[in-house]
Amino acid sequence: MTEERLLRRDEIPLVWEIDRSEVIEHLYSVEAGQLVLRPEFYDMRGWPEGEAEHYTPILLDCFDRGGWFLGLFDQGRLIGAVVLDPHRLGPERDWLQLKFLHLSHAYRRRGLGAHLFHLAATQARHLGASALYVSATPSQNTVDFYTRLGCRLCMEPDEELYRLEPEDVHLVYQILNA
Repeated sequence: MTEERLLRRDEIPLVWEIDRSEVIEHLYSVEAGQLVLRPEFYDMRGWPEGEAEHYTPILLDCFDRGGWFLGLFDQGRLIGAVVLDPHRLGPERDWLQLKFLHLSHAYRRRGLGAHLFHLAATQARHLGASALYVSATPSQNTVDFYTRLGCRLCMEPDEELYRLEPEDVHLVYQILNA
């Protein structure tokens, strides 16, 4: 039985215990405003080297600025997490970034990732946002997950986020009716 609850600041480093393992066979790129799928193989075992050291301060800063951090636990162990950054984006400054959404490998394909996504969309709506901005890793599994949930290619990516993550697929999810 899983339990969901808000994360405390001191629990943020636990996100690196989420089992990110994944076999990637295809990556998307964006060409002329279209998603293009190409074969590229990676056997991801855990987090890339240095990721925790690089991103923990970014996540802590997000928390300190009022970010929303929700964890999914199984028997006391963090197995999934979703984060909303409070910094406003978009042409009307009414989008929020889905900064982080990861679910341990053994818990995927059970609807839990979609559940976390929809909880974040509901929270964003309560905060007055009209959309979620997602900078997704370009793996087919990740991009297909978000597009199945209703995310669409962002035709005008946020300049700062695009500069930080140019290989990512930048998506938008309209939440007015979520």
